[in-house]
Amino acid sequence: MRSSPDDLRVNDGADDRTMLDRARFYFVLAFLTTLGPFSLDMYLPGLPALGRDLRGSESAVQLTLTACLVGLGVGQLIGGPLSDMIGRRTPLIGALLTYSAASVLCAFAPTLPALIVLRLVQGMTGGVVGVVATAVVRDRYSGRAAARFYSLLFLVTLLSPLFAPVIGGEVLLVTTWRGIFLVLAGIGLLLLGIALLGLHETLPPAGRRMGGIAASVQTLMRLASDREFLGYALPSALATGAIFTYLAGSSFVIEDVYHVTPQVYGLLFALNGVAIGISTQANRWLLIRFSSQNLFQIGLISLACGGIALLLGVLFGVPGVFAVVGPVLLIVASNGFVGPNSLALALTPHPDAAGSGSAVLGSLRFAVGGAVGPLVGLFGTTSAVPLAATMCGLTAGALLLSLVGRRRLGSDSS
Repeated sequence: MRSSPDDLRVNDGADDRTMLDRARFYFVLAFLTTLGPFSLDMYLPGLPALGRDLRGSESAVQLTLTACLVGLGVGQLIGGPLSDMIGRRTPLIGALLTYSAASVLCAFAPTLPALIVLRLVQGMTGGVVGVVATAVVRDRYSGRAAARFYSLLFLVTLLSPLFAPVIGGEVLLVTTWRGIFLVLAGIGLLLLGIALLGLHETLPPAGRRMGGIAASVQTLMRLASDREFLGYALPSALATGAIFTYLAGSSFVIEDVYHVTPQVYGLLFALNGVAIGISTQANRWLLIRFSSQNLFQIGLISLACGGIALLLGVLFGVPGVFAVVGPVLLIVASNGFVGPNSLALALTPHPDAAGSGSAVLGSLRFAVGGAVGPLVGLFGTTSAVPLAATMCGLTAGALLLSLVGRRRLGSDSS
């Protein structure tokens, strides 16, 4: 019989017994978690100027974004297994040093192809930092305690993309797009200092995986074929993909289709930050009384309802922009229950492969997000239907995958 992940309790270390130590532990990991989103989005306001300076077309300039996104996924697949073998601290420090150096080189990139390559390196090192931060939580917590902690980190992960372009725009008031990369280099060095002073090794030698690269590949393959693991990882990836889809197409739909000003669009977009903030904290509170499994399923049902409501509202001409904004708020809020609980439920049965498991989870999210985002533009931005149909397919697919996975697991155990 399978043991419930919620039967496993917190694994507290000696330095994590007071409220002050827990708060310090959280803020260190929260700062580390912001590196990936800031790397991806902070330079967005400078893209037009970047294209003019390096004489690149719009599509070519977009490759700097794609390269970073690919790097974030690949970096997780490298950093996760590596941290399982040699510990968390060494890959983290090495990645932050390399990230800072790559950011400085980005600032002085002479050509667009050079910048694309450097953005790939920057993304890979940012991916290593992110996956190590996720694995560190699993080293210290499990079950409901892990889900509650992931709720806090998930909040930071989703809020960071909202603030990163705003900060980048403010930086452009005093410098050029190259200055944004120098600021990112400074952030990398700041995080390096925070990690050196505030984060001790959480994976002792006795808990590390042996066997080198071959064993790491075997671990990744084992996770990729584990129905229970995928039953949480795949729905979570599709749920996050719905948010990526909205990020990619919302400005065109809200401003061009519904004729909303950029200022009002910014305010409407900020509501998503409020929604995810409320839902992640509600998830933490509800975990005191309810299991991660129950809250995960409730989140998926709510997610699918939001996607269906979005498509029906657009197809049947519900008047006003809230035909989109209302259901999207429900989708975003539902991710506050799906994301943290899926992490805890997927990783708890694999304490010996927290880094590899975190890598697979993170890479799946980036892969789905990178694949579905362009679909909205591919089918046109003169209507809200492509956006709504894509998001509805992802959210309904997440619920369907979860239901199918649970049914198969039930038949396997009978």
